[in-house]
Amino acid sequence: MSQVPVTVLTGFLGAGKTTLLNRILSEPHGRKYAVIVNEFGELGIDGDLVVNADEEVFEMNNGCICCTVRGDLIRIIGGLMKRRGKFDGIVIETTGLADPAPVAQTFFVDDEVKDRAKLDSIVTVVDAKHLPLRLEDSREAEEQVAFADVILLNKTDLVSPQELAAVEAMIRSINRFAPIHRTRDCGIDLAEVLDRGAFDLDRLLQVEPDFLERKPEDHHHAHDDDHGHDHHHHDHDHHHDHDHGASTGVLRHNPEVTSVSLRLDKPLDMAKFETWFRQLLQSKGQDILRSKGILDMAGQDKRYVMHAVHMQADGKPSTPWRPDEKRESRIVFIGRKLDPEELRCGFESCAQA
Repeated sequence: MSQVPVTVLTGFLGAGKTTLLNRILSEPHGRKYAVIVNEFGELGIDGDLVVNADEEVFEMNNGCICCTVRGDLIRIIGGLMKRRGKFDGIVIETTGLADPAPVAQTFFVDDEVKDRAKLDSIVTVVDAKHLPLRLEDSREAEEQVAFADVILLNKTDLVSPQELAAVEAMIRSINRFAPIHRTRDCGIDLAEVLDRGAFDLDRLLQVEPDFLERKPEDHHHAHDDDHGHDHHHHDHDHHHDHDHGASTGVLRHNPEVTSVSLRLDKPLDMAKFETWFRQLLQSKGQDILRSKGILDMAGQDKRYVMHAVHMQADGKPSTPWRPDEKRESRIVFIGRKLDPEELRCGFESCAQA
């Protein structure tokens, strides 16, 4: 049985998640989605806001997905699987107060869920006008941006071009890898949001080979309807490799969240890497929000693809390396209190002797 793709919609209160969900449920895209709506508090308001469509809405009223509903999420997905033929994918809308990590971790830790469903992408909707304030007073808002695979910069009509550029720079300082789409009323081609395979790093790199090389100055976004066209700035590689060492790219938003990207062009020893990475997540996993990479394991003709959310990690061989392709290992960390030099040294120590 093929795995069902799951899209997680997150974003702070009032950013526009329900507007986007309504569009998913009402536009003629030819697909059917089972929807799980989470509402903080005992009274489920979000279910009332969802338009009447030919979909079933599963509303959970007993708290945030991030703290009390995890068991419910596993149970509900299990129940959905019994009606597998009736839908093409699952959409989970989280409360605005939710840290998306526990939702993502569900797809790592529960074997039954992992066998039947796969995380397709985490889509974060942010409010262009209020995001700066939210980033100052809310750890959750920052984590929602950090975890995103796709970002909708919504309500662009409420800010000036200068303010919009500043907000986008803030987003880029937290997460330089997710594409940013500028929207009003979450007006976007749903193909940019659904079934992206954005959490599948190997598939993503087939579409965007330079994804892991993206720098903060690469303004990779789709403009809103006033412009009607995309600007994709070319990547300029500022890494300098010496003696096959791991190159490091570090980006700072504030003292809280940083991202570190590493690259190594010597094959890795699988046992060394697994030991180092396991120990790293055991000791620093609370601060490492996301990590993902494509690795060149010694003696393997396939790329090794791994990703982790906090301390929950998954890795497996993927597609074969092409004969004309440069074999190298690339890994990205997004988190708090990251030590780039410590990470680089640890990564380099995994090289095959």
